[in-house]
Amino acid sequence: MTSPGEGPSAGDVTAAGFEYELPPERIAQHPAAEREAARLMLVARGVAAPPFDSVVRDLPGHLRAGDLLVVNRSRVFPARLRGRRVPEGGAVELLLVAPSAAPAPGGDASEVGERWRVLARPARRLRVGQRIALLDARDGADAADAGGAGGASSPREVVVEVSGRGDGWLEIALPAGVRAIDLAERIGETPLPPYIRRPDGPTEEDASRYQTVYAREPGSIAAPTAGLHLTESLFGRLAEMRVATAEVVLHVGPATFLAGQPGRDALAVEPERYEVPRATREAIARTRASGEGRVIAVGTTTTRALESAARAGWPEGLVETSLVLGPGSRFEVVQGLLTNFHLPGSSLLALVAAFAGVETARRAYEAAIARGYRFYSYGDAMLVL
Repeated sequence: MTSPGEGPSAGDVTAAGFEYELPPERIAQHPAAEREAARLMLVARGVAAPPFDSVVRDLPGHLRAGDLLVVNRSRVFPARLRGRRVPEGGAVELLLVAPSAAPAPGGDASEVGERWRVLARPARRLRVGQRIALLDARDGADAADAGGAGGASSPREVVVEVSGRGDGWLEIALPAGVRAIDLAERIGETPLPPYIRRPDGPTEEDASRYQTVYAREPGSIAAPTAGLHLTESLFGRLAEMRVATAEVVLHVGPATFLAGQPGRDALAVEPERYEVPRATREAIARTRASGEGRVIAVGTTTTRALESAARAGWPEGLVETSLVLGPGSRFEVVQGLLTNFHLPGSSLLALVAAFAGVETARRAYEAAIARGYRFYSYGDAMLVL
């Protein structure tokens, strides 16, 4: 990882400043046998000193009474849908990203179809007006080609229509009364990142382990991965030592799936929906007032939600953020960070470098590679304090 320069603002940070060489075998293809068994690297913020090795189950020993651990309760929903073009046939894959339009105020949701932004393959073949019959993912990819030209829809298929095109994405319109997330829960599959290789599709293990134990609100298409290591038992031990917990929501968008595409600014972040509930704002205020604890974010998504809310005056309800944090950014809320090891040249790595310090982050990543840590979504973790 190279330094991006002397004190740039976040808007001046480029992806070139956050590259490193990762041996392919370091990319974790499966989670640790037990959530708490993942390795944990301890990093002193702003200190270019060798990091220490631990394991996640020992996290309580690295925190102190009065600390506030903030997690992202967004749930990954099975956002990958398979289908075929109607009437001509041909396999199509859609990845639901986020709602792009809502029913008009006062309108009956049962009479107005939802519209969603999606990533699609093959996008070049899908023009505005193209109809797509969505299939049950359990039928397998071969079923998508079985319809052939002129094939009629079966009773269990749902037909959507391409209603718009954007820069790298499409918009689809769903039939009236069909909720996209409900449809995905019925016929979709877990949207694993492209670096997790599953030639035969996601497994039952993926369905359970690519999800935090506290996930409740569906909306993410990638897991807030730092939280994958935490368990109810661990939260119980933290509570016994007076470490409080609080929650935010940030529905994770498509950055993982778009990384490395030609012409894409790797540090750009598509708008993501987030909410910091009143109870969490009050917990942060109590932690600050006590003077004994720190606000520790579980993951870069939680960090972005908290820092976005602080900059926006702590808005109520679900709102959007496109905040990019990099060297030169101030952290107004977060004082500690639990995070996984991220892709080279990514906005997530830029955030970690901004929080830990560029040289500190560089040394930590070098040590992680040398010591055999596992990287990315199913990989090991780092605690920066």
